Amino acid sequence: MLGLVPGRGVALESGSGHAGSLQGLLAGCQQACRRVASVRVDVAPRRRLEPDARREQILSVAVRLFGERGWADVSTTDVARAAGVARGLINHYFGTKKDLYLAVIRVMLTVPPDTIGRLPDGDLTFRAAAIVDWFIDVVSQHSRSWLAAISAGGMSGDPDVDRVIDEAIDVAADSVLVAVGYPAPDAALHAMARSYVGLACSTAREWLERGVLTRPQVHNLLSATLLTMVRKVFPAAG
Repeated sequence: MLGLVPGRGVALESGSGHAGSLQGLLAGCQQACRRVASVRVDVAPRRRLEPDARREQILSVAVRLFGERGWADVSTTDVARAAGVARGLINHYFGTKKDLYLAVIRVMLTVPPDTIGRLPDGDLTFRAAAIVDWFIDVVSQHSRSWLAAISAGGMSGDPDVDRVIDEAIDVAADSVLVAVGYPAPDAALHAMARSYVGLACSTAREWLERGVLTRPQVHNLLSATLLTMVRKVFPAAG
């Protein structure tokens, strides 16, 4: 499921059954992603930051602004002003407005590489529930920015945007497969996992964007579907 994103300050629902075990995972995600999504922006233009920190500060501001307003209503001047930097720094670190937007989509949708390694130990049922919990927490904590990224608001159909989203789906599919014990899948299993990622994203949108589903319903659907795929569909595909 797409959603790297930065699990800053993510709060688990009490009674989820996994809250204690997931604290370590979410803490790791918070630490790995905080550099982008939870950077506190100092708008004083004279403050000096190291290049990496400055780039991440600009990206953090861009994530927020594009999530709030969408592609069409945000300019690089807006981002520079909100970040307290000269507009030339946007071009220096990212290039064009489109390049900046692609970076925003990438950071919002790509699963961090160490996420699966931080999942709590347990049987298949537990790990399936854990990765679904992680996904739900991330997308709900950053719902506006995540929804803007997954829908590519204002840029749908652009080949570069489609490529970034497709790459994020690949990474998410691989992460799901590793989490459930398939670290070296064949093409068919990978395609099935990509389909599952698509289901996860569509289900999250039904909850966050349309308000049709509840969080427990989303969790039950995604967990049960993943378990069915692993126990019945994947073996039959071999």
